[in-house]
Amino acid sequence: MLIRLLRTHLGPYRKPIALLVLLQLLQTSATLYLPTLNADIIDNGVIEGDTGYILGFGSLMLGISLVQLACNVGAVYFGARTAAALGRDVRAAVFDRVQSFSSRELGQFGAPSLITRTTNDVQQVQMLVLLSFTLMVSAPIMCVGGIIMALSLDVKLSSVLLAVVPVLGIAVGSIVYKTRPLFRSMQKRLDTVNRVLREQITGNRVIRAFVRDGYEQDRFGRANTDLTDVSLSAGKLLALMFPAVIVVVNLSSVAVIWFGAHRIDSGGMEIGALTAFLAYLLQIVMSVMMATFMFMMVPRAEVCAERIEEVLGTETSVVPPTDPVRSLAMRGSLELRGADFRYPGAEAPVLIGVDLVARPGETTAVIGSTGSGKSTLLGLVPRLFDTTGGEVLVDGEDVRRIEPGLLARTVGMVPQKPYLFSGTVATNLRYGRPDASDAELWQALEVAQAREFVERLEGGLDAPITQGGTNVSGGQRQRLAIARTLVQRPEIYLFDDSFSALDYATDAALRAALARETEDATVVIVAQRVSTIREADRIVVLDEGRVVGVGRHHELMADNETYREIVLSQLTEAEAA
Repeated sequence: MLIRLLRTHLGPYRKPIALLVLLQLLQTSATLYLPTLNADIIDNGVIEGDTGYILGFGSLMLGISLVQLACNVGAVYFGARTAAALGRDVRAAVFDRVQSFSSRELGQFGAPSLITRTTNDVQQVQMLVLLSFTLMVSAPIMCVGGIIMALSLDVKLSSVLLAVVPVLGIAVGSIVYKTRPLFRSMQKRLDTVNRVLREQITGNRVIRAFVRDGYEQDRFGRANTDLTDVSLSAGKLLALMFPAVIVVVNLSSVAVIWFGAHRIDSGGMEIGALTAFLAYLLQIVMSVMMATFMFMMVPRAEVCAERIEEVLGTETSVVPPTDPVRSLAMRGSLELRGADFRYPGAEAPVLIGVDLVARPGETTAVIGSTGSGKSTLLGLVPRLFDTTGGEVLVDGEDVRRIEPGLLARTVGMVPQKPYLFSGTVATNLRYGRPDASDAELWQALEVAQAREFVERLEGGLDAPITQGGTNVSGGQRQRLAIARTLVQRPEIYLFDDSFSALDYATDAALRAALARETEDATVVIVAQRVSTIREADRIVVLDEGRVVGVGRHHELMADNETYREIVLSQLTEAEAA
């Protein structure tokens, strides 16, 4: 998964990567050449007492060192830029894929996991790529080049390397193999910590109201401890790497000096050559240590890449049309024909054979007991999810064939739980139509019965709104969400229990203003309050996902027992009449 992810997203950066590899090759070649020059200075300059030789070759070493420095700086520069660009592209790809998900896919992954995958997981892959470009590219060149240069100095003494390199490889490989499942567990437990923390921040008021602070502290403590335990287990294994490498380095240095001394004593080797051999041994081991540091990152990055690919490889259940309808002949007609919907793995469908017609200039209300499928029915129209049977038609066209942008402009929905984005009142209202004028915003606020409280806010339309709209009340949040949809000017308005947080007076005033504002549009209202929908042109009664009645208020009161029970649970006989 890691290789596939990198191959896909590093493709556009072949030229910088090629330049980076070239710079690393030059830098490593210069590093490998320096010990040989040093050996020549010792054997032919220091021992012979030739100052000119020392100064000449010393100047050459200085020039090569400067080239090495310049190449290293250039390689790090291009490596950092490419790694940062990779992180940007992968985050954008994950974000774009998540934006295409329907409610089904979002529920499958969960918001905390998606946030972790977009931030922490991408960061781990980006860090691996950065270290690969700055360390891993030069490590194999250094290792192979060091072995070749060591062989050129003394073949017999190079036999020490035959024992050193395999031992290092086995030690590092075994540790990496054992840490991989621990890193997978670590990322999952990080998801759990994020989920618990998100719930506690979002549900802070509920926690305080029920005085459950201690319980929540214990719950977060358990999740935090689980993450800490697996992190410590992985850390303990990784902590063995450097001591193992250092032990092998020291033992191999002792062996080289021991056997090298005998070679010098027998006249088979020069002192300078032994010094260079030790330098090459150190370079070989340093390259292995750099690779070791990389291997510490690889297991976790591989797990993160798998999690990222899992998101990127998930196709949305709401598939965009291949040959979309780009224009609609009528204006605001809505019809459901035998619509069914079943959640994946559910024992029973949520909606069964629903037929519904809503026309321009009319208000259609949907009412039913909790869990009867009212919100699910509305969600089918803007394609928050698709029907598993039957059709949803807008202006005679199946919504699955309509171009998504056109459908979004035609259908405006105020959800059951309105959400406001961080910014200002104006930026939230212009969310559906960025070119709306201030006058249009004030008009929408007036219809939504929100103008008065917005005028009282410091800054008016420029008053700040926090994430989720937590700095305004529930009723104000609902009215701002209604105003946002009014600014959009769609042809079909869907209100999903959007008046539940309003008092009766505000509810009545808002519905009266809405009736005037949307007199030519199609309006569908889902509501729990009978007073909100009793004047509708058509009332659809749902019961356990089925339509059990359609008519006006007085007709349903006369011959529909389900509707009558709902009404009499809220009103007296006299009020209902």
